[in-house]
Amino acid sequence: MAPHLSLFSVNALLILSTDGTRILAKYYYPPHTSSTIATSSNPYPTLKEQKAFEKGLIEKTAKSTADIILYDGHVVVFKAESDVMLYIVGGMDENEMMLYQVVLALRDTLQILLKNSTDKRTIIENYDLVALAIEEIVDDGVILETDPGAIVQRVSRPPQHDIQVSGIDLSEKGLLNAWEFGKKQLAERLRQGL
Repeated sequence: MAPHLSLFSVNALLILSTDGTRILAKYYYPPHTSSTIATSSNPYPTLKEQKAFEKGLIEKTAKSTADIILYDGHVVVFKAESDVMLYIVGGMDENEMMLYQVVLALRDTLQILLKNSTDKRTIIENYDLVALAIEEIVDDGVILETDPGAIVQRVSRPPQHDIQVSGIDLSEKGLLNAWEFGKKQLAERLRQGL
């Protein structure tokens, strides 16, 4: 029997404060499960079960020196940043190095977006950017991107200043002048080329 192959690899992405409060949590469930797997596809269906999982995770990782642990039947990779903990939770059969690349991408992206100020207050103030960055990294449990530069480029805000259009003549006369200027320049270039 062939192994179950799927792009789905992330069960949860969590950003928790070091005191155990939830800042951001996204739980993902496999989209196509057979009836034999359906019971295990959603291990934390209620908010109460999710909070209990997160509380146990904080307690276990608070004293851990490693970045990768096994907890409650899941591979968990995490990084501590200031007063927050970044977690990526995958199934037991997932590649921990791939999950580790996701947590590193999340950490590096947040450092770039938040200007090296990855703390609880800054994450909450820039929640929109953080949520967009997470959607660029992982979408419905599928890892999309792990390059922080590409993620930041897609997520970052446009420049705050507006382009000055007051000096541009957009009247019919101005457009005709631009057309004539363009025709002259083209004719001159063609003469030089021949």
